[in-house]
Amino acid sequence: MKFSLRILALTLALAACVHGEERVYKQPSEFIKSAFGGKIPSTSVLRISGGVKSRTKNIMAHNYRESRVRYWKQGSRSVWILEEIGKTQPITTGVLIEKGRIKSVKILIYRESHGWEVSKPFFTKQFSNASLKKGDQLSVGIRNVAGATLSVRAVTKLARLALYFDSLT
Repeated sequence: MKFSLRILALTLALAACVHGEERVYKQPSEFIKSAFGGKIPSTSVLRISGGVKSRTKNIMAHNYRESRVRYWKQGSRSVWILEEIGKTQPITTGVLIEKGRIKSVKILIYRESHGWEVSKPFFTKQFSNASLKKGDQLSVGIRNVAGATLSVRAVTKLARLALYFDSLT
């Protein structure tokens, strides 16, 4: 009986590793609250249509599934909670922008089995002070993380998208 329980426990642990496990690093509401000194401003909505939809598709390299994006803004500071698929699962990311530059990027919820290293500060700090330059590229280079290439690409696209969306508000 004990042997069977050990086999079952090992099988469940391996399945979690193979299929990924949702890791909640920070609730989106907590990220928003911390960005604005503890008080969440009212929610605004950006509609994605026409030229915005076309440029969004260029940034993301596919049609963005949302037709409206919620964001929070106070003065020159805005927060965007966006999602992009890494390999097979969405990565929920918070991007704080101030005066057209990224102040911080935080992986809020990570669901992939590989590439979780993008949630670490050594990776997310690379986005600090980045802005959007011609061709919708970041003004800073983002180093890849071995074994996390698709997650790196996803987070980088989201940073670019947040900067573009911020420029519209």
